[in-house]
Amino acid sequence: MNKIKEELFIVAELSANHNNDLALAIKTIEAIARSGADAVKVQTFTADSLTLDVDNEFFGPRKDGLWKGRRLFELYQQGALPFEWHETLQKTAVDNGLVFFSAPFATKDVDFLETINNPIYKIASPEITDIPLISYVASKQKPMIISTGMADEQDIQLALETCEKNGNKDVTLLKCTSEYPATPEMANLLTIPDMKKRFGVRVGLSDHTMGCTVPIAAVALGATVVEKHFILDRSLGGIDSAFSMEPNEFAEMVKAVREAHLALGSVTYELTEKNRLRRRSLFAAENIKAGEIFTEKNIRSVRPGHGLHPKYFSKLLNEVAKKDISKGTPL
Repeated sequence: MNKIKEELFIVAELSANHNNDLALAIKTIEAIARSGADAVKVQTFTADSLTLDVDNEFFGPRKDGLWKGRRLFELYQQGALPFEWHETLQKTAVDNGLVFFSAPFATKDVDFLETINNPIYKIASPEITDIPLISYVASKQKPMIISTGMADEQDIQLALETCEKNGNKDVTLLKCTSEYPATPEMANLLTIPDMKKRFGVRVGLSDHTMGCTVPIAAVALGATVVEKHFILDRSLGGIDSAFSMEPNEFAEMVKAVREAHLALGSVTYELTEKNRLRRRSLFAAENIKAGEIFTEKNIRSVRPGHGLHPKYFSKLLNEVAKKDISKGTPL
């Protein structure tokens, strides 16, 4: 069964929070399972999958932001998950009841993931314009999740058309704000229902804010996938630590998001008998003799709802009682 098609799919992003320590990565996945997530997502790449090892104006040290002073090639070298760890981490995840899947960044990464039967493919926000990569991934006929944090409407449409041309319509788009960390006012979550209507696919959230307010609101607006970065302890450091959630925070988010999803329920205007009887209705407010006229004094709209609907109040006024009615009798 494709778990993305379930009602709510919560993904913990390991990203670079393994800190090049296999034992730490295993412990993190075990903590992810305890937090209540459905899946753990990793990233599969080598530094040359993403950039060039060149020190010039384009590839030199970053001048601002979270990774100021770092060259992209060196940053990706630090964050890369060794290929030889994948099967161990996959087994750890599956043994703990999690779906294990990855985001590749080059065709060679996809080829490797196919050897371990990767069940879902994620396309990261910066790669949404890499049409050759999306085409190759789509050709594997696996469910796809595509982040849209660095895309305009035309980019999203082209990515979806590329998937469809390769016979793959099993795509979920993620509303994403590509700031690290992001603030709530950057989220623009009203885009979620618009994306569902505009593109006709499932829509979720890839979130880089701290806390659970944004994911809760996203689910309320129709998100069916929630992805957040996970770390055992932010004090461990690492290139993604500043915008990752610790286990207790993630578990709290999972609980809140699942409750929000349950609260959506379904569209209903059904009235239970219990609630009908708890409403107001018309009762005799005084003892009324046969032949006596109904007035605003001797009949009233009160709780509970065993009598006539209050809409009949004005019609009853000045009508004549056909029999004796004792105070407290429903009309």
